Amino acid sequence: MIAPNLLNLYVDDIERSTAFYRRLLGRETTAQAPGFALFLFDNGFKLGLWVRGAVKPATTVPGGGDELCFVVEHDDEVRRLHQLWHEQAVEIIQEPVNLDFGYTFSGVDPDGHRLRVYRLAQ
Repeated sequence: MIAPNLLNLYVDDIERSTAFYRRLLGRETTAQAPGFALFLFDNGFKLGLWVRGAVKPATTVPGGGDELCFVVEHDDEVRRLHQLWHEQAVEIIQEPVNLDFGYTFSGVDPDGHRLRVYRLAQ
């Protein structure tokens, strides 16, 4: 059986997006090449940033359209990250709110990809 372990987000400006995610994630890239940057997480998940114009085969998909989700254990962590991201000038598109699946808020990265932090409903 196979399981996904990498998500590539297509970006317009690799330097801008890499700097954004370094700040947001509080970590450095584990690999970098012209037009690509890779973040590796302790759980084995990888996040790639791939400059849209270098994708092979070429893509016609516009920016955004993806949602990168971060699950946390407590409402206080949702609120803490909301405040931190606000201070880091992340565009917040949804203030903290209770939804069917849990307590959450959403922001967007420079390319319009959604970023969701949530505590799963019990």
